[in-house]
Amino acid sequence: MGIVMKKLALLATALAMVSGSALAADMPVKAVKAPPPAPFEPWDIAFGSAIMNDYIFRGITQSNHKPSVTAYFEPRYNVTKDVQLYVGTSFESISFPNRAAAEVDVYGGARVTLGAFAFDVGAWGYLYPGGTCHYGGGATTDFAGVPLSNECQINALLNTNVIKKDLSFFEVYGKVNYTFNDNFSMGGNVYYTPSFLNSGAPGTYASVVGKAIAPSAWFGTSGIGMYVSGEFGRQWLGTSDSFYGTALFPNGINYADYNTWNIGIGFTYKVFTLDLRYSDTDLSKGDCSVFTGAFNAQVGTTTVTGNNPFGNSSNWCGAAGIVKLSADLTAMTNLK
Repeated sequence: MGIVMKKLALLATALAMVSGSALAADMPVKAVKAPPPAPFEPWDIAFGSAIMNDYIFRGITQSNHKPSVTAYFEPRYNVTKDVQLYVGTSFESISFPNRAAAEVDVYGGARVTLGAFAFDVGAWGYLYPGGTCHYGGGATTDFAGVPLSNECQINALLNTNVIKKDLSFFEVYGKVNYTFNDNFSMGGNVYYTPSFLNSGAPGTYASVVGKAIAPSAWFGTSGIGMYVSGEFGRQWLGTSDSFYGTALFPNGINYADYNTWNIGIGFTYKVFTLDLRYSDTDLSKGDCSVFTGAFNAQVGTTTVTGNNPFGNSSNWCGAAGIVKLSADLTAMTNLK
């Protein structure tokens, strides 16, 4: 009887276990909730700085081929993930003929992304505080008879070039960029100003740009990236006001249009970029002196024209190699 009772007890235990397992299998499993999507953050701030051996703008040095530093600060508001409004300011150290203290830029616009296309439209102001007018030569008026200020009369550059006290101006611009894939993109830019460098001459600049990014596998897990980029542009310029006029053209001179191009290679690591670039233009040394008013332009005879009666020539528009180290951050990415 004891053996039979033991067998019955074992059978009951087994049936209970099977029954319990079946009931457990029939119980509904409570789904794990997916984490809520990250909240949309409309505000962001981009900022950064750089040091370079030469500050080149559209093929022309702004620092007399000397080192320059720059920094910028750009608040951004993302209306949606594809529409961004922005304003910003930047600072660059320069060496201008009027001895302006610095270049201070203020700008703003909108960036819109539509699939592979990225558009950017806005306005950019270039401010050059602290400048001094240089005209001299015993003149009390320019060649058109417009009176010169006392400051213009008493200050003169040794090479007879003239330059206004204030070179500040603004441009409106439009940009478009098309991203073919993760490694290649191309785009175009157009800028317009009614008075380039406050000269009275309207200016239009248009360019095409391209960028190729090396596959990330090239550098493994090092975090280093590499790219090659370039630009080809043309600067169209009109006729200046009478301040820059000459005896042959008293009401103003017609600045020469010119082409400019640059190509370079860059290396990135985290927030840092090292960019090595070659820049050049087809602007002659004589036209360069006329356009820039370079304080160190050389007086000669081979570039004498109606626009350049003293034959001054300048290398501010020639070939240049640029080495630039920059750091670029955004608050949402780098400061969290």
